[in-house]
Order: sequence, then C-alpha cells, then structure tokens
Amino acid sequence: MDRVLAAIVLVCAASFQGATAIAQSHQDVGVQSALKAEDTSGGLPALPTAPRGKSTVIGGSIRAVDPVRDQFTLKVFGGKTMKVLFDERTQVYRDGVKIPLRDLHSEDHASIQTVLDGTDIFALSIHMLSQSPAGDAQGQVLSYTPSTGELMVSSALSSDPIKLLVSSETSVKREGQGTFASAQSGLTDLVKGSLVAVKFVPDQRGRGIASQITIFAVPGSAFIFSGNVSSVDLHSGSLVLIDPRDDKSYQVFFDSSRLPMSHALHQGDRITVNANFDGSRYVASAVTAN
Repeated sequence: MDRVLAAIVLVCAASFQGATAIAQSHQDVGVQSALKAEDTSGGLPALPTAPRGKSTVIGGSIRAVDPVRDQFTLKVFGGKTMKVLFDERTQVYRDGVKIPLRDLHSEDHASIQTVLDGTDIFALSIHMLSQSPAGDAQGQVLSYTPSTGELMVSSALSSDPIKLLVSSETSVKREGQGTFASAQSGLTDLVKGSLVAVKFVPDQRGRGIASQITIFAVPGSAFIFSGNVSSVDLHSGSLVLIDPRDDKSYQVFFDSSRLPMSHALHQGDRITVNANFDGSRYVASAVTAN
C-alpha cells in the first residue's frame, strides 16, 4: 500500500510541475508578444515637429559629434565655433545622398541648414560635401575696413561676429522698398549698423570670401511701413506692424509725447508709419490711421 501511495504522490507532483511549466510558458509567450506589440507600435512618444522660423545656411567644419547630448561643434568659415543640436528630425546627406543619422561623423566640409529653437541652434539638415560649401549670414555691420577688405558682421546665430573678406568681385546691392532700393549702392553702404545679408564661400585658408552682399537698411535711411498693428506697448514706446507688401513684421519705436495718436493705437489697427533707421532700430517720425 505504501508503494502505491508513493507512486500516486509522484504522479501528482509531476502533473503539477508540468502544468506549472505550461502556464509559465504561456505567460512568457504573452509577455514577449506584448513587448513585441509595443515595439512594433512605437512605444516611444513621437517627436514634436521641427522648429519653425526662417532658416539660415551655415558653412563650416563639423567637430566633436556627441551622440549622447545630440550636439556637435561647428567651426564656421569666417567665424569661430558654435554648438548645434540635432535629433531624429535632422536630415543628413553626403554629396546629395541621404544617409542614416548614425553615420554623422566629423567631416572636413559641411553645409548646415539651421533654425533657432529658443536660444539654441537646431540643424534641420546637414549636407556633408567633398568640396567646401557656401554659407550665408544675416545681421548688422560691426565694422568694415576698405584697405584690407575686412568686414565684421554680427549674427543672431552666434555670439561671436563673423569675419569676411570683401573683394573687387563682391556684388553689393540694395533690396527693399522702392525709394531705398533704387538709390545708388556700393561699398559705402557698409557702415556700422547697416542691416545686411551676406553670401560667402571659404578659400583654401578657411577664410570667408563674400560673393554677394544685400543691403536692407543703412543708418539715416527713411522707410514707409503700412499694415496692421500686431502689438503695441505704450510703456516701451514700440509697436510691431505687419506689412502685407512683403509679409514681414517690423518693430518700430516712437515717442508718445511727440506722436499723441499713439495713445489710441490698438492691435488690429491699420496704419501708415514714416520711420527712419538710426543704426539700431526703426524710429517713427509720423503715424497716420488708414
């Protein structure tokens, strides 16, 4: 009898272990299936859309790629260095062929399409090239030395000014409102405070050579803006106006004591502003309602 009872106990134990193993197996399969489903459904949250705003192309050399912090150092032609952020939204190309982001490495030459993301610089696209790329810069003239052709330009993308060389082949032209654009333009427009956009290419020594300079405003020049008031701040004496002729917004400063009607300005008002550029900002001389 004892032998029979022992045999029954062994059979029951074996059955229990088998059932447990089967249950565990089904549980493991269920977990793996759940994980697989999560992987295929994209468990990570989707990235936000890329920063919006006016982009700028910067030419330089990529240095110190940091895949952990998602940033690299760019040695700018004609300037110093700047930190540039990137992530999965950044498109990377080598000689026009799209490549994976993981293949981003330090290269001798690169053309970076950038946009400001708050105070950071974000790379929308990176074009690594076999030959030195061109670049552009927008900002204000800090200084120009005719004897050496050295032009220093400030840029919103860098705390350091960009140093460029102006040659006899550099094209200089005005652009904007008819009266301003039709006036004679030349190297004499490269005075401190002028608003400019510069296209440049690097030479073999890494210096930025200006190929084209566009002048948008020079100190003392007069402008007439017409459009809707986007915002007005009586405390600081400034308003932002959107001119439909070029679909650009302009911040204009005014002296409310000299322009009494400024007290009646509201968002959405359609006005015409006569202003002068003083080298740092537009200053209203007259404001009229349309």
